[in-house]
Amino acid sequence: MRFSRACALAAFLPACSFATIDGRYNFQTPQTLIAHDINNLHAWIMGVIAVIFVAVFGVMFYSIFKHRKSSGHSARHFHENTTVEILWTLIPALILVVMAWPAAKVVLAQKDTRDAEVTIKATGYQWFWGYDYLDYGFGYKSKLATPRDQIENYKDKGQAKGEHYLLEVTEPLVVPVGTKVRVLTTSNDVIHSWGMPAFGVKQDAIPGFIRDTWFKADRVGTFRGQCVELCGRDHGFMPIVISVVSKDDFKTWVDKKQKDAKAAADDPNKVWKLDEMIARGKTVYDANCAACHKADGAGGGPFPALAGSKIANGPIAGHLDIVLHGKGAMPSWQGLSDTEIAAVITYERHSFGNKMTDMLQPKDVKAARK
Repeated sequence: MRFSRACALAAFLPACSFATIDGRYNFQTPQTLIAHDINNLHAWIMGVIAVIFVAVFGVMFYSIFKHRKSSGHSARHFHENTTVEILWTLIPALILVVMAWPAAKVVLAQKDTRDAEVTIKATGYQWFWGYDYLDYGFGYKSKLATPRDQIENYKDKGQAKGEHYLLEVTEPLVVPVGTKVRVLTTSNDVIHSWGMPAFGVKQDAIPGFIRDTWFKADRVGTFRGQCVELCGRDHGFMPIVISVVSKDDFKTWVDKKQKDAKAAADDPNKVWKLDEMIARGKTVYDANCAACHKADGAGGGPFPALAGSKIANGPIAGHLDIVLHGKGAMPSWQGLSDTEIAAVITYERHSFGNKMTDMLQPKDVKAARK
């Protein structure tokens, strides 16, 4: 156990609590200047509140005890007192001003995204994050890496969970240390919220809007957060992991990602064979659809089974329309590429006992987007 850094500012205040290294009993250990400011502001405000609490209730309890009827006191009748009225209006107003001044400074600093060296767009999906490095021309999806059998083994109390259960991803957000990073948040479907407590960051991701926030990590390391908006059925399975690396390592990583993105780019004019499209579609389905519709297409809850469904066995144009625009609990999957959408629809129509003979090509999806 140790005192948190916030407590160093106001160690004399009773509101300053002990905190473990992992933030179990207080905020996570601050890793940015803003997070330090928030931590210190919290300790100071809680100290002010504690002083007010002790003063007000101390006077009240003293008055009740000292002037109780059993001691021979009797209640006095009075009506209004201008001096008291002015005092109990001015004193709280002054306290609010004193508290508001440092709070306003922190809030304004949180919103100052000027002079950022790296800009990243974070898009919320049900239920993962997509990151686009706007300065470098590539992007990727960051999804929960915890195996589904760990999540669904709640009946088996003896089975161990992973070290970072529900807080591990397929690809973390990678940023350089000591660099101001601007994060633009938006959403593909419902309201999400991009939160990283150790950095003092929380910004809603709203469909149709671009919001922004920023951070500047003080040290190299891996930091974990989550979506902090109740965004639907798998809300608890939408972690955020940030890997802070040295500037040289970041440059090396960016070079590799740019080459990988160029090599992996699909030719939108390519005509795929049926077996190729089904194989590619299974990969897309497992990564994006299996969480709701299940690996065997059996569905669950608000998500219908794909096996024998009217959509997967109906007109292919209707199937494509639902994938592109969503319906009910089904979100829009506009964020997938034309090839990925064509592949997953073709896979669904040829799997789970569905025996359709048609297929989509990327150019068909491109035409349907217009």
